[in-house]
Amino acid sequence: MYPRYIVSFDTSCMPCHEYDYLVVGSGVAGLITATLLADHGRVALLSKEELSESNTQYAQGGIAAAIGPDDSPELHYRDTIKAGAGLCSEEAVRILADEGPGYLYQLIEAGAVFDRTDGYSLTREAAHSRNRILHAKGDATGAEIERTLLCNIKRFDNITILPGIMAVDLLTDNGRCHGLIALDTSSGGMSVYTAGAIIMASGGAGQIYCRTTNPDVSTGDGAAMAFRAGARLADLEFFQFHPTALYLPRAPMFLISEAVRGEGGILRNVRGERFMPMYHQMAELAPRDIVARAIVNEMDKTGADYVYLDLRPIGTRVTDRFPTICLTCKQFGLDLTKDFIPVAPAAHYYMGGILTDTCGRSSLPGLYACGEAACTMVHGANRLASNSLLEGLVFGHRCAAAVSEESARQPLLPHLSNKVETSGGRQSVSVMDLKRLMWEAAGIIRCRQGLANAEHGLNDMPLASSAEPERGMLELVNMALLARLIVKASLKRTESRGAHFRLDYPYRSKEWQKHIVLSPEEEAEIDAN
Repeated sequence: MYPRYIVSFDTSCMPCHEYDYLVVGSGVAGLITATLLADHGRVALLSKEELSESNTQYAQGGIAAAIGPDDSPELHYRDTIKAGAGLCSEEAVRILADEGPGYLYQLIEAGAVFDRTDGYSLTREAAHSRNRILHAKGDATGAEIERTLLCNIKRFDNITILPGIMAVDLLTDNGRCHGLIALDTSSGGMSVYTAGAIIMASGGAGQIYCRTTNPDVSTGDGAAMAFRAGARLADLEFFQFHPTALYLPRAPMFLISEAVRGEGGILRNVRGERFMPMYHQMAELAPRDIVARAIVNEMDKTGADYVYLDLRPIGTRVTDRFPTICLTCKQFGLDLTKDFIPVAPAAHYYMGGILTDTCGRSSLPGLYACGEAACTMVHGANRLASNSLLEGLVFGHRCAAAVSEESARQPLLPHLSNKVETSGGRQSVSVMDLKRLMWEAAGIIRCRQGLANAEHGLNDMPLASSAEPERGMLELVNMALLARLIVKASLKRTESRGAHFRLDYPYRSKEWQKHIVLSPEEEAEIDAN
């Protein structure tokens, strides 16, 4: 059913580049991993666009770590476990909470500047029991982390930075991953890259949905490549939707950070009524899945396409605390100190991905993964706010340590000659059709009939390309594959848990406190946890 490769190629006719390590992706996880591996060998860092174009760059709210005087890793652990709705790996969460502060301080020593008053300014976001969110320049935390890591990585002579190079498919031999084929998005040329270890840090897949806070590069390429190569994927049904993205027909999709609710922002429906206290005792600071569904319910009740975010309780300090959000809203005639801000949910973060252990090892030898591309099960069914940057930081370090120990002495395989001919499937569905189909059927609220209709509709999407390779077509093929797998897992999980909510199975089931793991050979393996 699933093709092994998505383009035709002949490696004997392609340029070949050999490195000790290949890192795909330039967010926090990829940059950390590449920097640490530079002490152990030659590293190539591949990025579809400029290195700064990643989910990390656009992360507003902050990075969570238990560094406050009233906080502890144990409390952070408990909050993460609770938010994950029974599916978190306790081992992974313990690592995240315990090791996070140390790696955060290392990042600060490397040059990252976080906001301070008397000590670091810590704020609270949804489902956190303590103020533990560090932020930079108010609401530009991800950009500050990206800036710091990019400055550091450019100091290494043995890191080759390759912007505009899109990884297309992984190469394997005798059950081991030894390289990849890649497309130069400017010239259209294809090349072979080989290494002792390949680290997939390619980020998420928000572009599968028509409303997303993710940049254009987030098309699920890493998970799709890994699946075609035989690696196992897990938790694909759990896609987190951020409750509050700016909703203006003339405005681009723009995240309104959860931190604004942590500072006192209130959600109101279009009638001006506050509604979150009716849905959860934590009101606006309830877990993201609950807030997103509450907003959808209020939109249905009022016949509106949005609700309002009222930031007036924050007062005039909103302009200092959230300068980026204020500036963006001002461009569209909105004053955060007095106007209601129209918002609606949008696809934001993927809890599923390439199944790994806590050191980034996938089920395919030679392939590692970290950051949003990986699934360590640290987030369970619903990620705790501001744990994503921390995840990239912590598991990027752990992945690099494992890779350097295990793969530095792996002999490079000879330039194997592979010739592959693919035939593209029929394309009667456009990219926007796919995005709308996934939003309506596999979005915030799901049901069997909608998912079944989506499964049928996705059959018209190509899983390979017979044309000359180009970025847009390759991304569409990757999105189509991942969309099919999301729908498959969503149909399989006949309950509601965390970010996965089904109208026909609205309650959590003890029988489903387990993970769905997919691979080409094991299409629907259920792993108990």
